[in-house]
Amino acid sequence: MRLGTRRSKLAMAQSAVVADAVSKVTGRPVELVEITTYGDVSREDLAQIGGTGVFVAALREALLRGEVDFAVHSLKDLPTEQPDGLVLAAVPVREDARDVLVARDGLTFARLPEGARVGTGSPRRMAQLNAYARDHGMTIETVAIRGNVDTRIGYVRGGELDAVVLAAAGLSRLGRLGDVTDFLSVDTVLPAPGQGALAIECAADNADLVAALGELDDPVTRVAVTAERSLLAALEAGCSAPVGALADFPRALDSGRAGGTSTAGAQIVKEMRLRGVVGTTDGSTLVQLSTTGPVPETHDQARALGRELAAEMLAKGAAGLMGERAH
Repeated sequence: MRLGTRRSKLAMAQSAVVADAVSKVTGRPVELVEITTYGDVSREDLAQIGGTGVFVAALREALLRGEVDFAVHSLKDLPTEQPDGLVLAAVPVREDARDVLVARDGLTFARLPEGARVGTGSPRRMAQLNAYARDHGMTIETVAIRGNVDTRIGYVRGGELDAVVLAAAGLSRLGRLGDVTDFLSVDTVLPAPGQGALAIECAADNADLVAALGELDDPVTRVAVTAERSLLAALEAGCSAPVGALADFPRALDSGRAGGTSTAGAQIVKEMRLRGVVGTTDGSTLVQLSTTGPVPETHDQARALGRELAAEMLAKGAAGLMGERAH
């Protein structure tokens, strides 16, 4: 079987893990097919070229043309609208959803020097980092950057930046957690909707493959990211908008990963908390809300939860904080 993947080290690493799992489920070999996306070759700002969805379009086109049998995406890069002809067949167990800091001299975020230059390509991170700094009497400068993990960490190693912010899950999949100098609490920086989770997509009419890939689906992760992405969709925001969202299971967090979900904890989890944040990139204004209730039993219930919290956020002024609305 042919698995479509982006060419980056991170995409190849996470696709290789999925390929191995699919091969075990089906008993068939899986070949990685590398596909270059516009997001990989363009150096323009993501928000200007269509957000992180630019990493997905070429993979989806290859699927629809039958050039690959299934594709693996970072779920946070996936637009909320599902195209005709394709189905999200599986969302495996989520990795750590948190953001992390890679800083010079082993510094934590709280110990960054006055005026520290912190690199990130994410308006969401900028908004929350700047708001946290403002609230805690810190002065930082957030710097817009692009590039793969090596490039971004290279800005710190080369002295151009004091720190960069990356996703814990990506560094974990690359075996690079040793570079992390601080794990940022989700109370400080709420992750992107779907962060830490993978999406496995295939043609909707291939029932046998949909069923086989479904073996890798984690129901607890799926219900959490469904609520997060529903909130994002209801805000009418694109993947690159300054929106953070996380659905987690407060009673399960003591024994699990922060923001994570696991099948092992599914039996004891009774409640799900959904949090959302929207802010201006300078951190001067944030709208943060949360809701807690019974764990949704269906995807429709999870979507409804996301829509309800989004409606509350919009009523509090979230729409005016997102810049240009996605259409």
